[in-house]
Amino acid sequence: MRVLLLIIAIFFATTTNADYKIETVVDNLNFPWSIAFLPDGSYLVALRVGEVRRVSNEGEVSEPLTGLPASFVESQGGYFDVVLDPQFDTNQIVYLSFAYGSSESNGTRIVRGELAATSIENLQTIFTVHPLKDTAVHYGGKMLFLDDGTLLMTTGDGFEYREAAQDTFSQLGKIIRINGDGSVPADNPFSDGGKGDPKVWSYGHRNGQGLALDQSTGTVYMHEHGPRGGDELNSILPAKNYGWPAVTQGINYSGAYVSPLKSAPGIEEPLTFWVPSIAPSGLAIYKGAAFPDWHGDLFVGALVDQDVRRIDMEMGKVVGEESVFAEIGARIRDVRCGPDGYLYILTDSESGKLLRVVPD
Repeated sequence: MRVLLLIIAIFFATTTNADYKIETVVDNLNFPWSIAFLPDGSYLVALRVGEVRRVSNEGEVSEPLTGLPASFVESQGGYFDVVLDPQFDTNQIVYLSFAYGSSESNGTRIVRGELAATSIENLQTIFTVHPLKDTAVHYGGKMLFLDDGTLLMTTGDGFEYREAAQDTFSQLGKIIRINGDGSVPADNPFSDGGKGDPKVWSYGHRNGQGLALDQSTGTVYMHEHGPRGGDELNSILPAKNYGWPAVTQGINYSGAYVSPLKSAPGIEEPLTFWVPSIAPSGLAIYKGAAFPDWHGDLFVGALVDQDVRRIDMEMGKVVGEESVFAEIGARIRDVRCGPDGYLYILTDSESGKLLRVVPD
C-alpha cells in the first residue's frame, strides 16, 4: 500500500491538471496577512503593520479603516486575520485578530465591530489569550466560523512557553472555540472548567497558521509550523491532543531534540508533515467551479519554499502533493478560495501583492 501511494504521489507531483493564469489585483501592500470577501465583490485586507484596507475588484485601495485598535507590531506581532460574521449581510459585523499588549506582556486578541464605509464602529473586545507572554512570536491568530455559528481561533505557544501547549488550563498552543460574542459554547469539551479551560477546543499545537472547514463533511483542517522540520497538516477534533512538544517530527533550531518521540499513544497523527519545513501559511479547500480537477483539494501557502502546495485529498486522506504557482517567486502569506470560484493569494513583503488565479 505504501508503494502504491508513493507511485501516486510521484505521478501527481509531475502533472498539472488545470490551465491557469495569475492576475495581480493590487500590489504595494505592506505585509498583507489575510483577506476577506465582501458581498459587493471587494475585499478587506488585514496588514500586519496594523491596518485594514478595502480593495476594490479593480485594485483600488482605500485609506486604512478607522476605529480599529492599536496593535503590538514587533517581530511576528501585528494584525493577523479578518473574517466576516456568518450573518454579515444583515449585521455588517467583522472580526479581527491581532497581537495585543507590549513587549513585556502580549497575546492574541479578537475584536469585532460593524463595518461602515471608512471605519469599524461599536468595537468590542471578545477574547484575549490567557496567560499573556513576553515573546513577540507564535501568536497563531487564524480564525474560522463553523456552521453552528461558533468561532475557532488558533493560538501559538509563545515559543519560550511550549510546555503550555500540553496544559489544557492554558490557552497557549491551542485552538479555542467561542460564540460570536466571546462567551463559551455549552458543548465545548472543557466547558465546566473541571479538566481544562472552558474555551479550549483542542491542544498540543505549536503555531497554527491555517484553518479551513470542509462543509460537505464537517471536517476542520489546520496546519501549523514545526520547529526545524515537522510542519503538520491535521484534521482537528475537540478535546484531542496533537502532540506538541511531547511528540514532533522536528528538532530544535540548535539541532537538539525537542522530544525523542515521533508518535505516542493518545496523540493524534498528522495527515501529512513536512521535513524540512515549508513554513505553511494560509489554507483553502477548493470547492469552486472554475477548476473542476481541483475540487476538494487543499491549498497550502509556503513561506520558505515560496510556492503553494496542492494537497490531493481522497476520503479525508492525503494521496498526493504538488508544488504550484512557483512562478510567483515570493513568500506566500495567505491562500483563499473566493466566492467567484477563483483562488486568491497574498504575498508576504513590504510590497506584497493580492493575486487571483483564474482559468487561462
